[in-house]
Amino acid sequence: MTEVLRLHEPRRVAVLSVHTSPLDQPGTGDAGGMNVYITQTATRMARRGIAVEVFTRATSSDLPPVVELAPGVLVRHVHAGPFEELGRDELPAQLCAFTAGVLRAEARHEPGHYDLVHSHYWLSGQVGWLARERWGVPLVHTAHTLARVKNAALADGDTPEPRTREIGEQQVVDEADRLVANTAVEARQLVRLYDADPDKVRAIAPGVDLELFRPGDRRAARAGLGLPADAVVLAFVGRIQPLKGPDVLLRAAAELLRGGAVPRERLVVLVVGGPSGTGLESPTALQELAAELGIADVVRFRPPQPAPVLADVFRAADVVAMPSHSESFGLVALEAQACGTPVVAAAVGGLRLVVADGSSGLLVAGHDPAAWADALASVALRPATAARLGRGAVAHASRFSWDNTTDALIAEYAEATRAFRRAVLDTGVAV
Repeated sequence: MTEVLRLHEPRRVAVLSVHTSPLDQPGTGDAGGMNVYITQTATRMARRGIAVEVFTRATSSDLPPVVELAPGVLVRHVHAGPFEELGRDELPAQLCAFTAGVLRAEARHEPGHYDLVHSHYWLSGQVGWLARERWGVPLVHTAHTLARVKNAALADGDTPEPRTREIGEQQVVDEADRLVANTAVEARQLVRLYDADPDKVRAIAPGVDLELFRPGDRRAARAGLGLPADAVVLAFVGRIQPLKGPDVLLRAAAELLRGGAVPRERLVVLVVGGPSGTGLESPTALQELAAELGIADVVRFRPPQPAPVLADVFRAADVVAMPSHSESFGLVALEAQACGTPVVAAAVGGLRLVVADGSSGLLVAGHDPAAWADALASVALRPATAARLGRGAVAHASRFSWDNTTDALIAEYAEATRAFRRAVLDTGVAV
């Protein structure tokens, strides 16, 4: 980074995460890759001397007002609406209350306490827009998912994202000083679908914790999870909702059994995660589908797990499936590959970057169960292929790290700050 940009590095960043807290366990409700992203980048920024304060909505009266996530990283719980039983679709009505809480927190300090606002997801972007105007600092926004992209690739029976969200996203795109996309594909979507200014869009790939997610002893991992050593293990990790396509894995497993590709007594389909999004409307739908397909005896459901246990899940699996209908990045695929496990993924969104087709895993066009059964079998039932892809998976995942992501974010913070200050000097009015 040039010395000029270093002069514009922020001292303190306000991170906005309205609908989910970095303290929440990923894998259920609204907690997922975004939570990991915020935690990992905030922690690393603090190590570089940048203080980070994360504002999130309080979901329990038992939560303390402020929690130290890591040295230099504070999580502030803002009271906005009822604590429990408030769905994400109800949160827009609470944005005024949340914004008031954020502005009050800043008002307790000397002017200029925060140097920059980084909002995550469109709800936070709405709050960040107002904070930017009030504080006179640049707004950096990361969408994580986009309504127009999701609506163009809905799973059967899934509910479209509301027009309210599309309008809100458009407003944030128009007002943000920088838009950080997870991939070049997402960057192009912002320009094409939301008419974003290309000069304000930057693609910065998320990372993976390469110290935690690394190859290990498969036999030991299976023993720890209570799985047979000689099983054929197909794993799904993530939030259980139509968007993520876990039903595709179950239907593919039924195809494998029906065709005799693998003996029933050897097959294990491991599903790790909890209901989320529209999946909350039918929280037992996946269990019911397993029974309907006649494979309930081979499917094992586990609740969301902490990262160290997830690493063992990945090591225990012969292959990890990601049949998503839309995916802005696909952090699970990266974590699995870092553990040396090949990934079979849908050829959508960020998964086309995260999975190197034919080198670290396979990409499947569409969601036909027969095609997925063939792809899964071509990896899980062919040891030589699995070994080759496993080596490629580790090599591919090593290209991504949270340190690289954090370095790139700090550079964009500095560039956004420099451009913001220049615009203020040129016009005399914050833009």
